[in-house]
Order: sequence, then structure tokens, then C-alpha cells
Amino acid sequence: MPSSTAAHHELTSHEVVLRLGADPHRGLTDQKAAERLARFGPNSLPVARTAGLAVRIVRQFHHPLIYVLIAAGAVTAALGEYVDSAVIFGVVAINALVGFIQESKAEAALEGLRSMVRTQAKVIRDGRRRTVLSDELVPGDLVLLEAGDKVPADLRIIRATELWVDESALTGESTPTVKDDGVLPGAISVADRRNMAYSGTLVTTGSGAGLVVGTGAETELGEIHRLVGAAETLDTPLTKKLAEFSKILTVGILGLAALTFGVGLLRGQDAVETFTAAIALAVGAIPEGLPAAVTITLAIGVARMARRRAVIRRLPAVETLGGTTVICTDKTGTLTENQMTVTGVWTPEARFEVTGLGYAPEGSVHDVHDNAAAIDSHPALRWSLLGGAACNDAALTEHEGRWDVVGDPTEGAMLVAAAKAGLGPGQVAQVLPRRATIPFSSERQYMATLHGDATSPVSSGQVVLVKGAVERVLSLCAYQLDGKGVAAPVDRAAVLAAAAELAGQGLRVLATAMRPVGGTNEFGPTDFDERLLSDRMVLTGLQAMVDPPRAAAAAAVAACHTAGIAVKMITGDHAATATAIAGRVGLLDPHEPVEGMVLTGADLAALSSEELPEAVERASVFARVSPEQKLRLVEALQARGHVVAMTGDGVNDAPALRQAGIGVAMGLGGTEVAKDAADMVLTDDDFATVEAAVEEGRGVFDNLTKFIAWTLPTNIGEGLVIFAAIVFGAALPILPTQILWINMTTAVALGLMLAFEPKEAGIMARPPRAPDQPLLTRALMVRILLVSSLLVAGSWWLFHWELAAGASLPEARTAALNLFVLVEAVYLFSCRSLTRSVWRIGFFSNRWLIVGVLAQLVGQLAITYVPAMNTIFDTAPISGDVWLRILMIALAAGLVVAVDKRLRRSRTLGNQHPGVETIGP
Repeated sequence: MPSSTAAHHELTSHEVVLRLGADPHRGLTDQKAAERLARFGPNSLPVARTAGLAVRIVRQFHHPLIYVLIAAGAVTAALGEYVDSAVIFGVVAINALVGFIQESKAEAALEGLRSMVRTQAKVIRDGRRRTVLSDELVPGDLVLLEAGDKVPADLRIIRATELWVDESALTGESTPTVKDDGVLPGAISVADRRNMAYSGTLVTTGSGAGLVVGTGAETELGEIHRLVGAAETLDTPLTKKLAEFSKILTVGILGLAALTFGVGLLRGQDAVETFTAAIALAVGAIPEGLPAAVTITLAIGVARMARRRAVIRRLPAVETLGGTTVICTDKTGTLTENQMTVTGVWTPEARFEVTGLGYAPEGSVHDVHDNAAAIDSHPALRWSLLGGAACNDAALTEHEGRWDVVGDPTEGAMLVAAAKAGLGPGQVAQVLPRRATIPFSSERQYMATLHGDATSPVSSGQVVLVKGAVERVLSLCAYQLDGKGVAAPVDRAAVLAAAAELAGQGLRVLATAMRPVGGTNEFGPTDFDERLLSDRMVLTGLQAMVDPPRAAAAAAVAACHTAGIAVKMITGDHAATATAIAGRVGLLDPHEPVEGMVLTGADLAALSSEELPEAVERASVFARVSPEQKLRLVEALQARGHVVAMTGDGVNDAPALRQAGIGVAMGLGGTEVAKDAADMVLTDDDFATVEAAVEEGRGVFDNLTKFIAWTLPTNIGEGLVIFAAIVFGAALPILPTQILWINMTTAVALGLMLAFEPKEAGIMARPPRAPDQPLLTRALMVRILLVSSLLVAGSWWLFHWELAAGASLPEARTAALNLFVLVEAVYLFSCRSLTRSVWRIGFFSNRWLIVGVLAQLVGQLAITYVPAMNTIFDTAPISGDVWLRILMIALAAGLVVAVDKRLRRSRTLGNQHPGVETIGP
């Protein structure tokens, strides 16, 4: 007896009972339930085996850059610089901690899934109703469902009474789904299986009973659990580039140090002194401040994004956003408000526009031609709004300024529309108190209510109100209400044409009708049935509604397109709804055919693995897709070389969120599972925030690139100065302890100030960088080598000039040390933009940088003139004319870089789009 849910929706209830060996009335016996529990195991998701704590911690140190840092820490400790050594090892520890937290993300997501299915279930066993833990459910159990229940396992419905289930977290369907016990085709999607209720979903209204056909890992939720566990956590572009850079740096440093040692030995120099010089070269070439700069720059990016309502859960994700080439976005609640809104009312006499978005009762209802807002002069409009609000089971709530709906979103929209016209829920209840109800059903396709007492506006004191599907309500109507409030014969063709026109705009259309029904005591609630409605109703109007696009969604999509980022909608909703919203937010061009641009889950299933990537590249809208298909879509885009950002809020989004380069979860409407699987959480669930986060991510990568372009020339220059001294058999211009001083103090006081650099103008007007573009482009390497050469030439000349002028060795070395720092300070201003002059971006626009330069100058004065520091670092005071020579060399170096920048900008602008400024090959 299989427990898989694969085929149960295409079987009759009787066949399912036979297949499961179940009893649809008395349920399983306790003995049989115990046997099946032992056979199939508990109804819980499996716990994935993970590496032990020690292994996970050690794994964080397995990285070339970490090896270099550990070596640097060991060398500085061996040289007696224990403070510097402690700083370096502290950076290593911080990086390991961040990595450990990142690795724990997947486990948190899986635990979130497991917690979703832990609940209590009402079952029938041995003919008696009882409550058991959901873990104890087995295939064949008879489960009872009521409003408010969480479905405890995958069930085949065998009985249902107005049973509606909210499956949005699982399927992406934006409205609750009605359930029945009918038989369905085998190829139908999960979202369309009306005879199934799935684990983790929520019963909103009605009641029913179902047989357990899947437990634990055999449920749809279990399949998502498997996909989340199997999804590959990809390295971010930054971590990949840093890994490549670290390998090159490691090989280069070790190679140059070995070469230095070999040259020294060939020249007959003392082996110990030569080895010390080689170690000094390695220490100088290691950018000790790089990991700290990366972490702090990313952290500053996190803070900036938080101010723009995007909370980062994983530091490297900040930079990944900047490299995003495709954004896959959910529809409901991300591009749209996730609040159904009536936008227009059609009546036989006129058309009316309803302003205002969402559930807040703020807006107006007015004639599209004369802007008249008084509903008293439009009887049909008044009765249509009253019908939508009184024939209604929803309620409006307000909490901390946010309005929401308890009940069906469609009914909530009609409540809000009436309130905008001055017919608030309290007033409607007073004017038209309800006496009886015929509830909505999928077969009936309408809801009807009986109202009336002495306060009723109807002269007879009683009125019947109906709302529902246009065709069904129209079939009940013999009349329509005209502009004078008189019942006239219904014009069916006009009504259907108006409904078709509204539906063609992507709107959901419901019809309203009313009918006075005689005296106050003509009949009571028990006499109210469908026989009183047929061919006797008066049509009052059509209400058109939609989950409207967010106000900033279209502009954000356009900004992404301008930035060269493709935006694709992936939703579990119907294709027609998705297509309409996509057109409104600019994902589809209204002047181009949608063929190939809109694909459904069925279309994707028909594509081969070879055809899928190209089809996904071309299409912009994917509707009615399953969780596994969402994962395939992300993988197909990644196979095309894209850096993918994926937004989502439901359990069904979790596998794709984890697979994507940057997973973005919704903070307001998202499930905990989605948040745990994501790298970033939006506190406002707005697509515009994703676009803002991309902008911040680009700024972060720019600042990291600027820091690397600034720090590497110093490291290379320090290494080459020592190498030159060994080659020429000269004294070292800078000692290892002085190199450490330069590297550590300038990284903090100068380099880190670039992390506060504001975003450059036009950052979202340029295309995303190619995912395979190296961290150091050819042009950037030329810039780095140019500045390195200036540092080597300037310090070498100044060091020997001072010795020739009679300065002592400590004095000459102090001059060379200060030259390195001053050139770095001047070059720092140039690095604020790799293409434009500092005057164009504003000399004082980054005040932290000014503070850092002043702090570094104070440090240089201290290491030059404070006796204790002279002793520690083997420095000596220097005179004013030496400072003048240092300043002139530093300014000359800055001028050379400025000229190079201007020449390179002149050459590259001709090959770029206006406003695009990069430094690349």
C-alpha cells in the first residue's frame, strides 16, 4: 500500500478507500494505526545529517586568503609584533565566525519546514473522534477538517461542505481554493487539485474530511524539504573572485619571497639576514587589512540597505546584489499590494471610478465623466455598493495604521469600496441588518442574503441582495436598475459586453443584484431559499477589482531594465492574471505578441533540458509553476551564466531562494521557511526595495574595488623595495616593523574610509558587470602597477638622497616610511572614483575620509617624533626640508595618476553609453 500522493487525485473516493485499506466512516483501528506507524514512521520531515560542530568550525579556515593571513600572523608573532599578530588572528576568527553562521542558514530553513507540520489533528479511529499529534498520523487515517485548522498531512478529500483552503504558502495561489471530492485528470498541477488538501496549508472556511495519503517525506511539503536540502548553496561572485585573487596573491608572494632569498644567497649575503629580508617582503606584500575592509564595507552596506528596508542575513549577499543580472520576482505582494481593490463599478446608467489602493478605506467613488461623487443621485451605484458590503462575511481591521481583511480578500475589497462612498460597515449593518443567508458555493457561484427591518431604506422593509459570478447572477435577473431607480428589462448583451471588457483588462468582475420582497412579515429566515431568486432579481451593477501593482513597481522595473537587469515574474497564479499585472508594471510590451514571453508550468514540463535554458532566457512571465519548476528556472538561468536574485514568500519558494545567488524573502507576508532560506528579507515586501538594494550592492562592490585598487600598490611597492635592496646589495629602505605599521594603520585610518564613500552618479545607468569578470581588470592592474612603480622609485630615490645628504640610516628610513604613507594619502583621494577627478565628485562629500587622513598624519608625527615610538620602530626625527621633499614627491605621484585617469577616461568614453563610467579592459 503506497503512501505516495502521486495518483490519488485521479481516483474516485471509493478507489482511494480500497487502495489504502481504510474505512471512510469509522477510520482505522488503533491496532492498524500502530502497525502502520511502525511501517511508515512518524509523520514528520526527516532530519538531515550534518557535519559535527568541530568539522564545521575547521572548515571555515580552508581558504587560501586565510592561509596567507595565518602565515602573516605567525610571521608578525615571530618578529615580536604581538599586537599586530593578535589583530591579524582576530580578523581570521571574525571571518570564520561569519562563515559558520552562513553555513547554519540551510539547517535553519529545514528546521522551519519541520516545524510547519507539527500540529494536532482531529481523527476518527475505531468510530470515535479523538485528537492526536500530527506526528502519529498514518496513511489511511480519517482526518476531520474545520475552519482554522492546519492540514496535518496530505489528504484525499472524501467529504466537503463549503471547504476552502489557503494554499498560498505552498502553491502561490493568491486566493483560497475550494475543495470537493471529485475526480481530476492525472496531469493536473498541484494548485488545481481541488480534491486534495496538503500538509501545512490552512483551512479558512467550511468543513470536510479526508483520508491521509501521504505523511512525512512523502508529502508535497516533504518534496520541498528534499529540494531545499539538495539545492546547492552557491559561492557569491565576491567570494569566488576573492578566492581566485587569494590564490594568485599567495603564489605571487611566496614566489617573490623565494626569489628574494635565492638572489640574496647568490650574491653571497648572510643567509639569516637574507631570510629575514624575504620574510619582510612577504609581510609587506600581504594586504592584512583586506579581510577587515571587506567585512566592514559589507557591514556598512548592510546598514545602508536596512535604512532602505532590506535586511541582509548573509554579508556577501550585499555584494552579490550589485552583480545581479536577472531578478526573478513573485507577483502577489511583491509587484502587487496583495490587497484586492475595487477599481471601478459599472451600472446600467454609468461607469464609476474608485480611487485609492489596498484595504485602507481612503479614496472616493465618482462618475468617470462628470466626477460626481454623490451616490444618492445614482440609485444603481448605491445598491451595487450596498449589495457588495451587506452580502458579505468579511471584516475590516486596523492595527498600527495598517488595514487588513479578516475573510475573503474579494469580499474585503467590496467592503472598502462601499466605505469610500460613505457606506462604512457599521452604517451598512444598521441600514440593512441581515436576517438570513444562502452561502456561496462553487456549484451555486453566488451568495445571497435577506435584510430588512423598520430602518431599511426599502419601502417594503425587506430586500434580497445577491453577489457572485457575472453569468450566474445575470441568469437570476429579469430586470436592471436604471438611472431613476426604476426596474427596467435587463440588457443581457450590454452586461456581458461590459463584463468582457473589464475582464480583458485583467480585472476580476463580480455582479450585484437586489430585489424588494414585500412586507416586513411576508416570510422569515427559514423561508429564504433559492426559489425566491430565480428570474426575479434586479441587476444593480458590476464591480471590477484587482490586486493592484505597487505604486513604485513599474518605475523599479524600468530602473532595472535601464541597469541592464532582466526582470522575470514567477508565480503560482493563473497565466491571465500574471500577464495582466506584467503588462501594467512593464514586464511585457503591449505592442508585442506574448507568444514565448509567457510560459505556464505545463509549458515548462513539455520542454527538454536542452530547450529549457533558451526558453527561460526569452520569457518574462512564468505562471502556474510548481516549487520544483521554480528551482529548475533558477538553475537554467545560472547555466546561462546569470547571477540570479530570487524573491519569494511561500514554502514553495524555499528551494529556489536557497539555490539563487541572492534569495530575497518577504518580511511582512513571508513564511519563516522562506525567510530562513533567504539571504535578504524585505521589511516592506516591495519590489522597489529590491531595486534599491541592487543599487546599494553596486555601490558596495565599487567601494571594495576602490579599496583593492588603493591598498595593493602599497603592498607591491613594499615588496619590490625590499627585493630591489637585495638585488643591489643595499640596506633595506624600510624595516619589517615599519612595514607592519604602514599596512595596519593606513588600512584602518585611510583605506576603510572608502567604505563610507557615497554611490557615484549613474550607478544604475550602467550594465551589470560580467559574472566572469575578474576582480582586477587589466586597466586596474595597470593603475596598480603604475602607483607601485611611483612608490618604489620615489622611496628608493629619497632613501638614498637622504643617506647621501648625511642623514643616519634611521632618518633615511623614516623619510621613506613617511613617503609611503603620504603617497597613499594622496592616492586615496584619487581612488574615490576610478574614472573621475576628486573635484567632480566633491572634495568634502566623504567627511570620514578627511577625518581618517588627519588621524593618519597624527600617527606619522608620533612615529617620527615620539621617543618611545622611535625606539620601537627604529625611526628618528626628520627636518622640515625632508617633509617638503616628501610632499613634492607625493603630489607628483598624484598628478601622474590624475593624468592617467583622464587619458583612460577619454579613450573609454567613446566606447560606452552616456553616463556609464567603468575602469575595465
